[in-house]
Amino acid sequence: MQTNKTELNHYVESLCTEAKDAYRIDRRYYASDSVKRGLRNADGTGVMAGVTRVGSVQGYYMRDMEKVPIPGELYYRGISATELVDTHRRLNTFGYEEVAYLLLFGKLPNAEQLHRFNQILIGARNLPDGFLEDMILKAPSKNIMNKLERSVLALYSYDEDPDDISLENVMRQSIELIGCFPSIVANAFAVKRHVFDHRSLYIHNPDKKLSIAENFLRMMRTDKSYTDDEAKLLDLMLILHAEHGGGNNSTFACRTLSSSGTDTYSAIAAAVGSLKGPLHGGANAKVTEMLNCISENVSEVTDENVRAYLIKLLNGEAGDRSGKIYGLGHAVYTVSDPRAVAIHKYARSMAVEKGYSREFELLETIERVGIPLLMEKLDRTLPMCANVDLYSGLVYRMLDIPQELFTPLFAIARISGWCAHRLEEILTGGRIIRPAYRSSMTYASYVPLDER
Repeated sequence: MQTNKTELNHYVESLCTEAKDAYRIDRRYYASDSVKRGLRNADGTGVMAGVTRVGSVQGYYMRDMEKVPIPGELYYRGISATELVDTHRRLNTFGYEEVAYLLLFGKLPNAEQLHRFNQILIGARNLPDGFLEDMILKAPSKNIMNKLERSVLALYSYDEDPDDISLENVMRQSIELIGCFPSIVANAFAVKRHVFDHRSLYIHNPDKKLSIAENFLRMMRTDKSYTDDEAKLLDLMLILHAEHGGGNNSTFACRTLSSSGTDTYSAIAAAVGSLKGPLHGGANAKVTEMLNCISENVSEVTDENVRAYLIKLLNGEAGDRSGKIYGLGHAVYTVSDPRAVAIHKYARSMAVEKGYSREFELLETIERVGIPLLMEKLDRTLPMCANVDLYSGLVYRMLDIPQELFTPLFAIARISGWCAHRLEEILTGGRIIRPAYRSSMTYASYVPLDER
């Protein structure tokens, strides 16, 4: 029997007012140093939950129990992400596939190894027979991340050996996921646009001759056209989002599920679900919304005008009334976020070329005048910086990528990092991840039904 939604809503609403008391916890329980909210220590550092050789995020060092700020560094298997980006920009080559190999296998490939890896990835771009029709076309979703998560779980049914967690099998699954993520996202977007936006349906098959960045732009656009500069800029974004240490929310979710011995598809689906959250992968969309709001209300981009509006944002008098300036501040980086620095460095020319100079200037102004305002509000003495989300949304807009694809593109990049961390957790973790929660309940005796 189908549930009457109106009746169900009224029923739930009538009970929720009373149920709120069951979920209320006195703030004093969090005062103890033994409770690490968000798995963060009182000084803002993360609780040490494991050891990794996949990636390293550095924004400060500790001296005499105090944080000492340093320019941010991001390392993939010991190699600077900034160096990887700079090298491929200088050589005018695509680099994401090389980064995926580096993260999975722990070293840079030689020419023959990279060619072989690319051939395997190319084969993995094609979805299983019937997958597009049964899993994407027949069950469209308004949210591409939701469809990606569901599709990852569905891939379990197409795998002849889905539960084997040996190194060889999980590596095989990892390569296949890296290869097919762009195809799932592009197809899910095409179907979403057709069903919910009432646009014509265009499904483009991947081209074996193209890189992941080129293929995504080709599959996403109805006319399949793109420029080399556009594809190289998207490749840069994929490199910078490929990995960010074991402690970020989605990677930790992947490692937590992996520690239980579950299958690859369940662990990766959990990471996708985590990344969907606006406090994680969805943050660049919030920056875009904020940027649009400021653009509509600030006629001339000057420090004084932008500062006045940012004060309104911080006071909860404008924007989404959250009191936040999105795109500023980071849990680890202090002086600078190397990803934001790289995007700022290489995206400016395209901003000028595509007519986004005013928006780029506005973001620079937000960074310049917003950080002192935010530090003052938080009574913070440690430096703060713009994070990767401040500039990434504008880059995607310059590439004519719709906002609903911002976070899915993050997932397309981060799948290589997730898979590397899953492999590391399986091979070296050794214990199920299980933190403790302090109880604050009031104990009582059972009251029989007829006495209540």
